[in-house]
Amino acid sequence: MGTVNGRGKKLYLDFRYRGIRCREQTNLDDTKANRKRAEVFLKRIEAEMHLKTFRYENHFPKSKKAEKFRAMELMELALSSGEVLHFAEFSEIWLKEKNAEWRLSQQKTVEDIFRIYLIPAFGKRPINTIKKTDLMAFRGELVAKNVKGKSLSASRINHIMSPLRMLINEAADRHGYETPWRNIKPLPIPKSDVNPFTLDEAMNIINNVREAFKAYYTVRFFAGLRTGEIDGLTWRNIDFKRRQILITQSLVNGELGPAKTQTSHRSVDMCQMVYDALVSHKQLMSGKSKFVFSNANGNPLLHRNVTRRIWYPLLDFLEIERRNPYQTRHTAATLWLAAGEAPEWIAKQLGHSNTNMLFTVYSRFVPNLTRRDGSAFEAFLNRQLEGDSK
Repeated sequence: MGTVNGRGKKLYLDFRYRGIRCREQTNLDDTKANRKRAEVFLKRIEAEMHLKTFRYENHFPKSKKAEKFRAMELMELALSSGEVLHFAEFSEIWLKEKNAEWRLSQQKTVEDIFRIYLIPAFGKRPINTIKKTDLMAFRGELVAKNVKGKSLSASRINHIMSPLRMLINEAADRHGYETPWRNIKPLPIPKSDVNPFTLDEAMNIINNVREAFKAYYTVRFFAGLRTGEIDGLTWRNIDFKRRQILITQSLVNGELGPAKTQTSHRSVDMCQMVYDALVSHKQLMSGKSKFVFSNANGNPLLHRNVTRRIWYPLLDFLEIERRNPYQTRHTAATLWLAAGEAPEWIAKQLGHSNTNMLFTVYSRFVPNLTRRDGSAFEAFLNRQLEGDSK
């Protein structure tokens, strides 16, 4: 049984369809009379569900769920008729279903993978004729592939194979045959290319960058934000009273959406340098944009433009080794570790779910930063030996 609820002075319907919880906003004001109207409407659609005449798109044509349920109906129709869809047909329906679960940036990424790689390779094949040998041969072609003089990385190939695995397994489950995706392991990926800046290099960059970007790079070096997080940062997410940056959203490919993962939603503590930089930057901006870092039109910065026009020319001018801007995040992590901050706190600052990343990726830089590797053990031995000699 569904319910009628109020939100923001408007009514919305809360019900279940095909085992999925659905919440649809109405244009009705939250009044006693409108609640009765909404309850009558809700009873009508529940009756249609019982009679199996309900069509989601008829009642909620602008809802994102309408397309998902339509795709499910088409899939069921094909399965009930015993028809086996071709790869391209199955993928079109499957993508519509999955789009309701994915951010816009992820939707575009996966759709591009299908358009560029998967449809050309498997599009005309009946989905149930694709064998393990076909999948392995396709991956081998990706390994040998050369794009603009460069081969695809193991990480990129795994990213291409991931939606293929999901689709193949789903098709096998729905059509009732054994999946060919058996014992196909991801390609081994080399350790992340972590090449942080030294503290002297970071300060050299901040001191020499143009005034409008001093706060931008101060935050990047000493708050450890991801590129999309700093580009999508708004003033309402800067809590000067608590000295925290609230990460709730991210700008990816020009689209503002929720933060990368559940643990990416976090509060980042500001050090004094970051706090002072943001205070000065707010005075400099004087309300020109809701975004903390914006262009002359008040729109968020496009990181590729900033990288090409500001970042790399500055590194060249200062004769500092060229590194991509993401290394500023690695710099923050290694400096926190070198300062002796608790690993759990650092993981929280970075938006990691646990401390594994710190110990597998960053910890190797700590001895080089502190010059104290093994010093605790050395001090212990000296104390013991001095005690024995007395």
